[in-house]
Amino acid sequence: MKFQLFTIAFAALTLFSCGVKQNKSMSANSNQEEITNTKWVLETLEGQKVDAFQNGKEISFTLDTEENRINGFSGCNSFFGIYNLEEGNRIRFSALGATRMACPEGAVNENEFLKIFNLADNYTVNGDRLELNVGRRAPLAVFKKAKTSAEPIVEKYWKLKKLEGKDIEMVKNQEKEIYFMLKTDDNRVTGFAGCNTILGSYKLEEGNRIRFLNMGSTMMACPDVDINEADFLKIFQIADNYTIDGDTLTLNVGRRAPLAVFEAVYFN
Repeated sequence: MKFQLFTIAFAALTLFSCGVKQNKSMSANSNQEEITNTKWVLETLEGQKVDAFQNGKEISFTLDTEENRINGFSGCNSFFGIYNLEEGNRIRFSALGATRMACPEGAVNENEFLKIFNLADNYTVNGDRLELNVGRRAPLAVFKKAKTSAEPIVEKYWKLKKLEGKDIEMVKNQEKEIYFMLKTDDNRVTGFAGCNTILGSYKLEEGNRIRFLNMGSTMMACPDVDINEADFLKIFQIADNYTIDGDTLTLNVGRRAPLAVFEAVYFN
C-alpha cells in the first residue's frame, strides 16, 4: 500500500483566490470557454498513453468557473485548488490540496500527475483534446473531453428476467426483486442480488463494451431464494459486452448466448 500525502496550502489558496477575483472582469476568449465546465480525462502523461480508469474512477479534472476552482481525481485521491486563465492561452494553478486516502499502487503515479499542474503555464485545444504545456516543449499531459452520458444503459433500473437461460421470478420470502443500476456519479454499480446488496464500479467503452470492477456484496444470511447469488454475481465478473433492444438489456461474454437478460423498470 502506498500512502499519498499532499499538503493543503491554505494561505496560498487564499492569496491566489483574491488575485483571481480581481481578474474576473477579464474578457474570456473562445478557448477559455471551451476548456471550462468540462470534464477532462487523462489520456497521455509525459508522452506515455495511460489507462485513466483507476480505483473505480477516471483520472480527470474540471475547471469550474464558479470561484475559478479546479477539482479532480488523481487515481486515488481527490484534489482541488484555484486556477487563473489569461490571454494567449496562458494558465496558472495554485498549490493544490488533496485528500489523504491510501490505495494500492496504481498505473499512474499521483505525484507525477499532480506535478503537471505545478509546471503548466499554457494550454492548447485541438478538437476534443486539451494539452497542458510548459513553454513550447512537448505536452506535459494530454486530456480527452469526457463524453456527456447519453448511454441508454446508465441511470436505469434493470430488473433480472433470465439468468443463464432460466426465467427468474420473485418469490414470497424475497425482500425485493433482483436488479442493478449503473450510476453516472463515480461510475458506481448498485443493486440487489436476491438477499444481499451489491456494489462496485464499471467502465463503458466503444462498441458496447463494458467492464465491471471491484464487485462485492453485503453478507446477510437470508432464507433460501429462487436464485444462487454467487451465480448472479459471477455474470459481472465475466461479462464484457452488452446489447440493448428497447427496454431489454442482455449482458454477454463474447458472442455467446446471453449470460443474463434484464428489463428496464420505470417509476412514477
